[in-house]
Formats: sequence, structure tokens, C-alpha cells
Amino acid sequence: MAAYLIRRLLLVIPTLFGIVAINFAIVQFAPGGPVEQMVAELKGKGGASTRLGSAASESAAAGSYRGSQGLDPQVVADIKAMFGFDKPPLTRFADMVSGYLRFDFGKSFFRDKSVVALMAEKMPVSLSLGLWSTFLIYIVSIPLGIHKAVRDGSRFDLASSAAILIGYALPGFLLAIMLVVLFAGGSFLQIFPLGGMTSEGAANWSFAERATDYAWHMVLPTIAMVAGGFASLTMLTKNCFMEEIGKQYTVTARAKGASDTRVLYGHIFRNAMLLIVAGFPQAFVSILFTSALLVEIVFSLDGLGLLGFQAAIQRDYPIMFGTLYIFTLLGLVMQIVGDLMYTVVDPRIDFEARH
Repeated sequence: MAAYLIRRLLLVIPTLFGIVAINFAIVQFAPGGPVEQMVAELKGKGGASTRLGSAASESAAAGSYRGSQGLDPQVVADIKAMFGFDKPPLTRFADMVSGYLRFDFGKSFFRDKSVVALMAEKMPVSLSLGLWSTFLIYIVSIPLGIHKAVRDGSRFDLASSAAILIGYALPGFLLAIMLVVLFAGGSFLQIFPLGGMTSEGAANWSFAERATDYAWHMVLPTIAMVAGGFASLTMLTKNCFMEEIGKQYTVTARAKGASDTRVLYGHIFRNAMLLIVAGFPQAFVSILFTSALLVEIVFSLDGLGLLGFQAAIQRDYPIMFGTLYIFTLLGLVMQIVGDLMYTVVDPRIDFEARH
């Protein structure tokens, strides 16, 4: 197993490099980059931005800006130098990769902070949403899916399937809006807070009061996040167990006198759970970083999803590539974790035997 893990970890390096390289190449041909945005901003304001430094400001003050005639080439050159676009693409890519190896993602183009500082600032929101949502989805969906498989065709199965279908069809952001309208003072009740993760002045409260306040703020966002994933995982669990229940080894175990509980948890469980375990890394990364974007907007939660979206709109390349690097690295590592979980669920699996 150790040799397999080493091989997988070594494969992370070229995979990560390839993904970053492809995205970097695509961005070079994308219109509306930071230089173009700054030039458009200066044309709209009729003057030079303070971000250009003293040289550009003096140039603008000397009358180099001519409105519809365009900007002085020196000002444009200063803008390119400010964003690092005065260097050839290969040089910029080499500098970026060199920094990424040290987890140095540079400084945001449009925010006066480093990318690492911005990600550390937004991480608690995304971790809170992702961890709580994933935890609730798995502890509810798996037992419910097993119960539905055992009682397939019963009234409980049909009623729960109808509820699950509604949850699956209802987008998370639409559910978030409905929850705000119903329970956060939108038009009906004001039971839960509308936005943020803590109340004003909570820093001065006791630990128990802060924990209660935090949990109260997380109720509605977590419900909005859980709905879609809960429905998908429940049906996946049911289908996996239904498939295993109908196999010959299950019939043989029952014929030998094994109880239903022993057949279900002693024979079926580890086989049916393999597919569910395989999907855990992708589900976790998806919930943690992508599914939260619209929920963050609705509940005024400033997390990584919103940070990445704003960076893409503004063409803030350090944030874009920094978050891409972290998300990809986490996804690749979680896939390896998923392989390890295979062996936990079913010790008969031996990855070394495949090589």
C-alpha cells in the first residue's frame, strides 16, 4: 500500500502542473484582462489611477491623457509593468510556478492583500458550510437510503421518494431565498439572522454564547446546502443496496440461515458502500467550494466561492490561479483519501495487486 500511495502522490505533481498550465494558456487569449480593465477605467475617469505610481500620475498630470485620443503609451506600459505583463508569458508562468511550489501565490491585482491572506480570511466560511453540510448529508442520507432499500415499494419508500424528488429538483439558491423570505424576516417570520456568521459584538461573549450564536447563524445556509446533496446521496445509497440485495451471495447467505441484519451489515454493506465511498472526495470538494457560491451571496457570507467568482469577473489572475491551485490540489489529495477509504470499508481490496 505504501508503494501505491507514493506513486499516487508523485502523479499529483504532473497533474497539478498540467491543469495550471492549460488554464494559464487559455487565459492568455481571453479578452478583457486586467490591463484592458485598467485602461478602460482610466478612460472613463479621465485621469490616472493612484495604483499606477508616481511616474504614471506625473505623466497624466503633464497632459498625456487625451480623452478619446487614448492614453499615453508610457501610461499603458506602466500599467503592464504594474501587473507584470511587461514580461513574456513563459517567464510569467515560470515565476508563478516557482512561487506556487513555496505556496506563495502573490498579491491580488485589485485588493491590497496577498492571495494567501485573502484565502485565509475567507476559508472559515467555506469550511463551516462544507463540513457541516457534508456531515449532515452523510449521516442522514446513508441510513435513509438503506432503510428505503430494505422497504422498497412500501408507503415509507414512496413518501420519502416524493420528498427527495422535490429536494433534488429545487435549486439550492432558490431554497435559500425561500428560507430567507419565510424565516429570516423577509415577509413572514424573523426567527433566524439574515446574514453573516456571528452577531455584532459576539467577540465579547462567552464561548458557549458564541457557539450558540454561530450555530444559529448556520442553520439556514446549511439547510440550503444540504437539500440537493441529500437527495442525490440517498437515492445513490438505495440503488447500491438494492443491486447488492438481489445478488446470488445474498440469497446464499439467507439460505444458510443468516439473519437479515447479518446479511445486510455483514455481507451487503461493505460491497454497496464502495460506490458511495468513491464519490466522497468529489462530493466534499464540490460542496466545499462550488455549491456554496449562490448560498454565500443570498446569506451575505463572504467565502471562497464568492472570492473566486469576483476574481474571475475582475480578471484578478493571482486569486484565480491561487484558488485553482488549492482547489485542484485538495481534489487530488481527496481522491487518494477515497482510495484509502476503499480499504477501510472492504479490507479485501488490495491496490498493490493491480500493479
